Amino acid sequence: MNPWLWIILAGIITFAIRFSFIFLLGKINLPQWFQRSLRYVPAAVLSAIILPEMVFYQGKFDVSWHNPQWLAGAVAVIVAFWTRSMLWTVGVGMAVFMLLHSMLPH
Repeated sequence: MNPWLWIILAGIITFAIRFSFIFLLGKINLPQWFQRSLRYVPAAVLSAIILPEMVFYQGKFDVSWHNPQWLAGAVAVIVAFWTRSMLWTVGVGMAVFMLLHSMLPH
């Protein structure tokens, strides 16, 4: 089967799934407990994406002092709790990562 057909089909299916939630959200009443739980979805998804990148360094699980990703991530978490600012969290985390990456042996 043509690869372009698979790509278009996957796009249509993805769009239909996402659109169905948007379309149905105004038409049905979701329970209050379910609506409250939806607030945690972005944080859970972001954590699931970022955490593996932090703890795996050079293809191995590494939470030691030689992993700049882990150390910069830990500093970014502290900055996030302290400032509650996304801009400061990302800025300080990236600065610490670049500094540690240039200083630590590869």
